[in-house]
Amino acid sequence: MPLTILSDADVRTLLLNLTKDDVIEMQQSLADALHYYSTSTEGDNNGCCSSYQPLRTALKRNDGQTTLFMPASSNEGIGVKIVTLADTDKSLKKSVASLSSFSSLSLESSMSTGSSATAFDPPETFDPPESVDSRQSTTPKGSLTLLDRYGNTRALINAEEITAFRTALASTMLFKKRTNVHDLVVFGAGKQAYWHIRLALILRGPEIHHLNIINRTFESAHNLVEKLYNPLDEPAIFPKINIPTAETTHLARPKIQILTPNHTEYDRLLKSTVRGSSVIFCTTPSLTPLFPAGHLTNPEGRKKGRYISAIGSYKPHMVEIHPDIIRQNVQPHHTHHHHKHARQGGAIIVDSVDACLKEAGEIIQAGLTGREVVEVGELVMLKRDAERRRVEVRSATTSSSVPSLASSQTPLSTDSSTPLSPFAPTLDSAGVELGEAKKVKGKQKDKKEGKAEKEADEGLMEWLQKGNVIYKSVGLGLMDVVVGTELVRLADERGVGTRIENF
Repeated sequence: MPLTILSDADVRTLLLNLTKDDVIEMQQSLADALHYYSTSTEGDNNGCCSSYQPLRTALKRNDGQTTLFMPASSNEGIGVKIVTLADTDKSLKKSVASLSSFSSLSLESSMSTGSSATAFDPPETFDPPESVDSRQSTTPKGSLTLLDRYGNTRALINAEEITAFRTALASTMLFKKRTNVHDLVVFGAGKQAYWHIRLALILRGPEIHHLNIINRTFESAHNLVEKLYNPLDEPAIFPKINIPTAETTHLARPKIQILTPNHTEYDRLLKSTVRGSSVIFCTTPSLTPLFPAGHLTNPEGRKKGRYISAIGSYKPHMVEIHPDIIRQNVQPHHTHHHHKHARQGGAIIVDSVDACLKEAGEIIQAGLTGREVVEVGELVMLKRDAERRRVEVRSATTSSSVPSLASSQTPLSTDSSTPLSPFAPTLDSAGVELGEAKKVKGKQKDKKEGKAEKEADEGLMEWLQKGNVIYKSVGLGLMDVVVGTELVRLADERGVGTRIENF
């Protein structure tokens, strides 16, 4: 059995050369594993079952750093990730000096700064949240060891880049299915922010019109953008900007704005940016909410449906999203409102119910229980089920009695992010698909066959694609093992890394 060793440079080489098809295939493998994690029992004898996923062990040393041991099982074998994290509690910063004259910069064109204040908004100011010192890297450092199903050591992988990548890969499952992704807001400028942005641009790039990066320091955000388009080069020193135009880059190039707390109108711009968003990625280890609850809980903020992914906080005292936003989002959806509101689903979507109830600050501080959270694995189809459904749709479309479709010479869409057919507007031609979820509060399937069941399914799809959806993740060792296995497969196919025969 050969041993494959992937250094940090090897992992980056593989990840930076992923095509859209590669990302979709890897994302589907992860979705399958999470589906089995959420739905399998020990009797199913499935390696991804939650019963086979041990709790991680934390070792806190006298220097304040914490080392995590994260064993996991998959259908391909087992693995363990060992990573060391900086002590966040000793690295707080209240304020950060930035390049004040460039604290808000549009790299393409100025974003509208018109006030979004309404009669429903009380006057308020907002102090930037406490977070880990930006000078101290919060990227987990360590390794991932993979063993095959017989216990043979299969791979040793540097874990620094893979942790952020697999988290973003899971976050963008639901993002891929959203109807509107025009305005993307990202809090943070580290590796998590980088991979969330990169995967979003790979999966839905042409549809993203504005990218707004909100960060405590301008320099980090500027470097992120530089690395996004020139990953192998050293970032240019501002005010020089070494970013290609939309016509000269293979990666989608939306209008980009950087906003930092040093801007004289930060409060107003923060509100208008958050309210104008269709997608928000929160990627910071923040101890307090990144923006006031009223930006989204007031009637004006609730008019627009948006997808929020919060993956930066991972301890009970850490929060990125205000608990009031969480509590409001789990309220059942009512069809009759005095004000027009986007659909709510009655639940928060998580990677693991057990882990988030114990570790996710937003879930804990909002006082949620297991009845108000649902695992993303319950919402996604297995690849085999999605493919079977696509075959059925293609067959129905081909044999349709609708003349304009039956006689059309235009082939069905082959773009993974566009509907496969007018007969299945929620089904893409490839990639992760949405299924059903029995646990979503207010969205349980009616036991009776017929209209009620159909309406429940349609309501679930409308919420996931157009409504207010919050996804919270604290990470699973299973994600690392599945994604690591896929990377080793690619590495062996493409000749990347070091191989030791007969290890």
